Amino acid sequence: MNNMSFVDPNQFIITRKRKKYKFALFANSPLCFEYDEWLAVKDQLDKQPTVMEIGAGNGLFAVEQAARHPEQTVVALDVKGDRLQKGAREAEARGLANIFFVRARADQIDQLVAPASLGTIWLTFSDPFPRKHSAGRRLTHPHFLAVYRNLLSSEGVLLIKHDNTDFFCWSLEQLVSQGWSLQELTFDLHESGLADDYKILTSYEQRWLDEGRITKFVNAKADGKRN
Repeated sequence: MNNMSFVDPNQFIITRKRKKYKFALFANSPLCFEYDEWLAVKDQLDKQPTVMEIGAGNGLFAVEQAARHPEQTVVALDVKGDRLQKGAREAEARGLANIFFVRARADQIDQLVAPASLGTIWLTFSDPFPRKHSAGRRLTHPHFLAVYRNLLSSEGVLLIKHDNTDFFCWSLEQLVSQGWSLQELTFDLHESGLADDYKILTSYEQRWLDEGRITKFVNAKADGKRN
């Protein structure tokens, strides 16, 4: 489905610590799409996306979600294609056809899927942007919450995992103030009795758990009308 001309990764093995090599792998994967490419093909998919991970990093968390739930179609979104190619390669190796990797910005997500089409949006350890003047860039800012509300179905949920207590509590405040219902909440996910799907580890999460950090989690559902 990916129509980009073939790029030979062997041209880029040394330059910039293999970053160009990784971009070539992204370009050559049938599961990977640049923003414009995705817009051209998204309406032609056999099954429309039902799950989106925003800020997916290497995409391995999304791969495991797709593997566990073949009935779902997953989109892993990140601005860095050299990261996403790792998940794409893993998905190809496992023969998964229900996951796609899109290189795009978070502020472009409302163009990637139809309104009210998603059952789940995942935010996994997104950048907390701790400086006050950068609050508008946080993926749980009211601006983004309004976008998620529009993209989620009436029964859709926003799932957030994070290790930063200040950011997580700030996010909870934004959710409540914007009319989201907190369906499930824990300040120690891996010691909770919540679903195993929530406990799938991201690559960074495994490292942070080894350092003694604790994963917080919330399952939130938007109340009221969509835009």
